[in-house]
Order: sequence, then structure tokens, then C-alpha cells
Amino acid sequence: MSSFKVATMAEMAAEGKSPDVLFWVGCAGSFDDRAKRVTKSLAKILHSIGLSFAILGSEESCTGDPAKRAGNEFLFQMMAFQNIQVLNGYGVKRIVTACPHCFNTLRNEYPELGGHFEVVHHSQLLQQLLNEGKLRIEGGAFNGKRITFHDPCYLGRANEEYEAPRALMQKLDAEMLEMKRSRAKGLCCGAGGAQMFKEAEPGDREVNHARAEEALELKPDVIAVGCPFCNTMMTDGVKHYEKENQTSVLDLAELIAQANDL
Repeated sequence: MSSFKVATMAEMAAEGKSPDVLFWVGCAGSFDDRAKRVTKSLAKILHSIGLSFAILGSEESCTGDPAKRAGNEFLFQMMAFQNIQVLNGYGVKRIVTACPHCFNTLRNEYPELGGHFEVVHHSQLLQQLLNEGKLRIEGGAFNGKRITFHDPCYLGRANEEYEAPRALMQKLDAEMLEMKRSRAKGLCCGAGGAQMFKEAEPGDREVNHARAEEALELKPDVIAVGCPFCNTMMTDGVKHYEKENQTSVLDLAELIAQANDL
């Protein structure tokens, strides 16, 4: 696909336009090299089907999720109010994000602070576009591959979305495998609740090693994820067991972008 420029809300506003959806990139999607590939994949998918979207760019700040989970409510509210002011200033109605942590915070915790938006996880938006016939998924690249999906805590248990990711993966013509602990009984990757940013606490093993082991028992070609934190933790877990040559960890957006040769 030829390169294209993603517009910012400021650029769109200057032209008197507003996009169908604001793509909330998030800290990981903006700064983490691995997560940037997911950001690009999602942008390519949305661009390929002609969906009008924009980003905040330098006006986007952290949602405050890590601060809130770590117990700093004051810092969280400061960050949230700043973001809400920017979003309301542009009249944003609909937000999509590839990060369940951003999704959960924007959807469930911003309303009481004055931020009322329709917030969807990228799996939900892509499933909707699939159902509407706007998105087609070519399954060839993953035909016959063994794929298992790791449910992100803030998408699954916190917001009860289990079907959208699986509906997308069904279109890949792959062999779908479920871990013993999946959906509502899924095991955390070990990074939630701001654990991503601190050293491990005493215990007999790392949580992500335990979760990666559960996934690797299925001998998958791909461990699919829908969260940048899960991506990091599962990738590290696969490396711990020296299985990175047999099993790759890919976000849902990357799976679809690769399947559609974007």
C-alpha cells in the first residue's frame, strides 16, 4: 500500500471538517516500537476502506489509567480533565483505540468527569465494519494456521467483550484454539493494574511465563492479542521458553492487515 498521511483533529478543524471517528493512539501505540506496528496496521485498515478518521497527535496525553491503578487519583483526574477539555473542544463523539486500558478508562471513568463519548475497542469497530460489509478479510495468509487468542482483562472481564476478536479471527481461515483459561476465566498477562511499570513482587514464577506456557501447550503458530501490554508480556513469555521461532505474537489489527496484504 502506498504511504498516506493521517490527519490530526487540529488539521481537520482548520478545514471545517470532522472525522467519523477519533483514533486514540495511546502511550504504547505512540512511543513503544512494537506497539507502533499495531498503530500503523490499524491506520492502514481504516484508510484502505475509506473510513474518515483522525488523531489528536501532540494534543493527546495519557488517559491517566496507570496513575489511577497505582493509587494516584489526583494525578488521574488532572490528566483526565485535560484530555476531556481537548476532546470536548473538538466535539468528539466517537473514539476507537487499540488499547483496552485506554478503552476502559475513556468509556467507564471519563463520564463522571464530564467526558461523554462512544468508545470502542478496535476489535469492536472492525467487527462492525465487517458486519456492514465495509471490511473484507482475506484469510489466505493464515489458512490452516493454529491461532489462540489471549483475552485482555480490560476488554474481557472488565467490559465483557469476548466475541468481537473471535468473530474477526474466524475470517482468517485458521484453526482457532482456546486455552483452558479463556473468556471470563482468562488469566491476566501480568501487566494490568500498573504492574507493567514496576518490578515483580515475590513469588515462585512470573505471571506472563505461566500464561505463555498455557498458550504454548496448544502449539500455536500465532498467539493473538488485543492489547499492547499483553503483546509485550506474551512476547516475553514466548522468548522465555525459546519458542519465538515457532510461535509469533500478533495483534488483531496486524493479523487483518497481513491477511489483506496491507
